[in-house]
Amino acid sequence: MATAVKICGITRAEDALAAARAGAHAIGLVFYGPSPRCVAPERAARIIHALPPFITSVGLFVDAGAEEVRATLKRAPVGLLQFHGAETPQYCRRFDRPYVKVVRVKAGVDLLQYARDYHDAKALLLDAYVEEVHGGSGVAFDWSLIPRGLPLPVILSGGLTPENVADAVRRVRPWAVDVSSGVESAKGVKDAARIAAFIAGVRNADL
Repeated sequence: MATAVKICGITRAEDALAAARAGAHAIGLVFYGPSPRCVAPERAARIIHALPPFITSVGLFVDAGAEEVRATLKRAPVGLLQFHGAETPQYCRRFDRPYVKVVRVKAGVDLLQYARDYHDAKALLLDAYVEEVHGGSGVAFDWSLIPRGLPLPVILSGGLTPENVADAVRRVRPWAVDVSSGVESAKGVKDAARIAAFIAGVRNADL
């Protein structure tokens, strides 16, 4: 099965379109103020409107209040939620939308327990644990920490680039890969050539 690709940290409609043209399945919009890739809901709505059909828009939140999430969704109707903080399973289920739970992986983290606790998540997105950084760090984690037989699909993130993504796909065989800083020319500004090279690397690994 072909590995899906998500290009995260989109801040411009032209970058979302470049990702779609290159073959991405999803784009990520960050609704977390401290992130250099944060977008206002109104800008996110314009990006979502510019997307062609069959491209999923994903909204990334980090320990946001429930009312903040609801207010954002009214203005920026993303199709999938991504929770990147310490959100409980009960919290993640409150918004009547499918969700992905992010786990920041380090030694000692029990991914099987996460899969049991968040059993109704669409996937676990596995990212590197970096103190005080919630995504977009450009840091990879030890992929051998991922147990075989996780009962949820795995979205692999953390330190992926056009140069290493083929190896990552071959070694982990995730359902999808997620990249942000690895395809940028500056924080929040994507490089269309690097997006295309990243997706080509994924496709080559799937052969």
